[in-house]
Amino acid sequence: MKRYAWLGVGGVAGFASALMLFPAAHGSTDLSAYHQLDLFSAAFEKVREAYVRPVEDKELINNSIEGMVSGLDPHSSYMDAKTFADMQVQTRGEFGGLGLEVTMEDGLVKVISPIDDTPAAKAGIKTGDFIAAINTTPIQGMALNDAIDKMRGANGTKVSLTILRPGTKKPFDVTLTRAVIRVDSVKYRKEGDVGYIRISAFNERTDSGLQNAVRDLKQQIGGGLKGYVIDLRNDPGGLLDQAVGVSDDLLNSGEIVSTRGRHPDDTQRYAARGGDITGGKPVVVLINGGTASASEIVAGALQDNKRARVVGMTSFGKGSVQTIIPLGEGAGALRLTTARYYTPSGHSIQAQGIIPDYAVSQGDDSDAAPKVTRPSEADLPGHLQGEPVKKQNQTIVKPPKGKKFDDFQLSYAIDLLHGSKSVAAATPMKSASAN
Repeated sequence: MKRYAWLGVGGVAGFASALMLFPAAHGSTDLSAYHQLDLFSAAFEKVREAYVRPVEDKELINNSIEGMVSGLDPHSSYMDAKTFADMQVQTRGEFGGLGLEVTMEDGLVKVISPIDDTPAAKAGIKTGDFIAAINTTPIQGMALNDAIDKMRGANGTKVSLTILRPGTKKPFDVTLTRAVIRVDSVKYRKEGDVGYIRISAFNERTDSGLQNAVRDLKQQIGGGLKGYVIDLRNDPGGLLDQAVGVSDDLLNSGEIVSTRGRHPDDTQRYAARGGDITGGKPVVVLINGGTASASEIVAGALQDNKRARVVGMTSFGKGSVQTIIPLGEGAGALRLTTARYYTPSGHSIQAQGIIPDYAVSQGDDSDAAPKVTRPSEADLPGHLQGEPVKKQNQTIVKPPKGKKFDDFQLSYAIDLLHGSKSVAAATPMKSASAN
């Protein structure tokens, strides 16, 4: 792992001026950078002197860093000290707020996924929704971190979100009550002779949660256990080491994922150490357009190693790795995109997603309805370009007309584990192009 050394940004002007005293020691490219720092210094001073109200240096510096980093791609950002502290709490699996994984798109906050059993999920907020205003204050022009800060608050307090939903003509307001979000990222139950395991996020508790789920389901179901369904739908991802751990739990051997950065020596490979905790029982993985990042690593690892069959709709396509780089005591941190990740077959899913082995619609507007655009990484302005992949045509299976399913994709997965793909005569939809 590389070590990062950082200069306090408040010293940029003096640093640039000092370096300009030694032009012979640097090439023309370096000198160009120093000239740009002089430009920044001049703009900084003009804003301090002439802006309509007094502005603290800290505000200007924070905004400058945020602008520099967030302009690179949708997932890089600057976190001030408070936001950095909140992020550290969140990865431990407990934080305050509404329970939304979000990004910024076209000046609005876009929902990647609501987290299970949180105020946002209970209020019916969906993947692909846009938040246009918070407590009637428009989002347009607001930094993502500021918008997130406004959505957070004391446990039990209320917040109103104005929602724009694709396919809905008018915006509508949703009032939510903030809660302490304790993300129990692994939940499970038996579905007859099948173990169903829902992973909603990848925090510090996920790997141990999966091990506990498998252990308990073995006891509940006994010797007649047919296999497991691992549900990664609307899982926005999280910690890379937890995705590696979960994959390792289900693999006896093989590569799990590789990450490749800017330089050849940045490449890291993660391999299974052996010891499939299921004892080799069949596994089906469920994915959809809200399956992103760490959850795509798991789906890709199990798919490429022929360990699981993947059912559902093409995933989100977030194939980049963000490194948290602290900037010093009390100075916050950078969330910086430092690498792309690749599945064991060498496939980068960036802006393309994991393509399921069986394309199965849930049968509602959340996935395969022809008039609804699937939210994906490729829709985000400024996303990293993915590698070109030959287009594939898939026939999407949808629920048979006149039949009701609580969860058609899950029913299909359980059917697969029982050796059938019919699910009560499910019917194919028009072929769709997946790339």
